Amino acid sequence: MGKYIELTAANFEETTKEGVSMVDFWAPWCGPCRMIAPVIEELAADFDGKAKICKVNTDEEQDLAVKYGIRSIPTILFVKNGEVVDTMVGASSKQAFTDKINSLL
Repeated sequence: MGKYIELTAANFEETTKEGVSMVDFWAPWCGPCRMIAPVIEELAADFDGKAKICKVNTDEEQDLAVKYGIRSIPTILFVKNGEVVDTMVGASSKQAFTDKINSLL
């Protein structure tokens, strides 16, 4: 069973430089972030071994949020081989996330 990867400034580039990664920028106080948290965990299991499902706590990693221009949360970045190829802002359905990841695989 896959588990999402907690990203920090220390491991962000190393983790996302190869393959497909979905990165959820979130914060504990954010209602929509909490709403999609179970979906993120399901995706981590669904895509285990195929894509990396990651989370960045913007309260703890403000430099990363600034670097990637995160202005509202949740913001989900889709990274392929180290390049941000797409962005989704706000809560979305599991199917929307699944379709996006599958389109990049």
